[in-house]
Amino acid sequence: MMPPVVSLLLMSNVAIFLLEMATGGALILPFALWPAVPEMSLTGVPQPHFQWWQLVTYAFLHGSLLHLALNMYALWLFGSRMELVWGSRAFTLYYFVCVVGAGLVQLVVTTEAARAGSIYPTIGASGGVYGILLAFGMTFPNERLLLLFPPIVLKAKWFVLIFGGIELWAGVTGTQAGVAHFAHLGGMLFGFILIMYWRRHPPAYF
Repeated sequence: MMPPVVSLLLMSNVAIFLLEMATGGALILPFALWPAVPEMSLTGVPQPHFQWWQLVTYAFLHGSLLHLALNMYALWLFGSRMELVWGSRAFTLYYFVCVVGAGLVQLVVTTEAARAGSIYPTIGASGGVYGILLAFGMTFPNERLLLLFPPIVLKAKWFVLIFGGIELWAGVTGTQAGVAHFAHLGGMLFGFILIMYWRRHPPAYF
């Protein structure tokens, strides 16, 4: 049986994606994560701008069915195990710390880009998902995972390190434009900080 918070997150993301499709992307303007710049861009054309709630709502929006499917598959695969280990309250706190942390890191990146004249939104649950992936690798480091591309078996700790390294390289070099690499790293960073804090000060509901 799937744990309750993961189930709710999966249903919420799917429902909001369907609403996105039904409204022709109207949710992007108020709920995607936009750069923290004034409403008027350098060209004088009114542009969307940052609102505090976007640090959470961006994680429930997705750009395509494939984008949604990949994030929800990883959330189910790794999140279900972590919710069973931690309990629903700790898992919920962890997930949203990673989501907000990823959003804050990405906000810095997109705001700098906006000052150079490039304004674009960030959407997707990947920041939270990468945080969960890190938690899984730290909790079950020797668990063997089968990759699909290429079809090889890796221990979870190497899986996390490889994916983290790829994201860092891609973010620094600008490879694969349109992917929020620094948001992924931000989710992992904030997740790591929270896990290390919990190791010293375990929450009462663990």
